[in-house]
Amino acid sequence: MKKTALALSCALSALCSVPAAHALDGITLQIGESSENTTTYRIGAEFEFGRTLWQSQSGGVQLDGYWDAGVTRWSSLDATSLTLTPMFRLSFGASDGGVTPFLEGGIGASYFTDTNLGDQDLGGKFQFEDRLGAGLKFASGSEVGVRYYHYSNAGLKQPNDGIDMAALYYRLGF
Repeated sequence: MKKTALALSCALSALCSVPAAHALDGITLQIGESSENTTTYRIGAEFEFGRTLWQSQSGGVQLDGYWDAGVTRWSSLDATSLTLTPMFRLSFGASDGGVTPFLEGGIGASYFTDTNLGDQDLGGKFQFEDRLGAGLKFASGSEVGVRYYHYSNAGLKQPNDGIDMAALYYRLGF
C-alpha cells in the first residue's frame, strides 16, 4: 500500500512539473487487458505541443503531438506504472468541426512498482513504453480510440521479458 501511495504521489509530482507553457488539454480514462490476462485501468493527462509539426498542401492531413503523463493499475498483478510519453499524431481530415480520424505513436519512459508481473520478469523497474493507437476526435475535443502498448527495458537488464497491453480509451478534451 505504501508503494502505491508513493507511486501515485510521484505521478502527481510529474504532472505538476510539466512546463507552465503547456496547459492541461485533456484527461484520458482507459480500460485494457495485458498479455498476462489482467485488467488494467489508466488515467492520463495530456499537454499538447501547441503547434503543427507538418501539414499537407491541401490541409487535409496534419502531424502534431502531445505529452501524455499517466498512471496505470495492473489489477490482479498488484502493480502500478507511471509513464511520460511524447505522442505524435497524424490526423486525416480538415478541422471543420466534424469527426477526425487519426493514427498515433510514441516511445516514452515508465516506472513500475514491481518487476515481476505474472509470468513476466521485467528485469528492472525502469521500462520503455512503445505505444500505437487509432481513434476518432470529435468537434467537442473529446476522443475515443484503441491503443496497443509494449513495455520493455530494451536489454538494459536481464531478464527482459516485457509485457503488452491493449486498451480502449475515452479522452475528455478541454
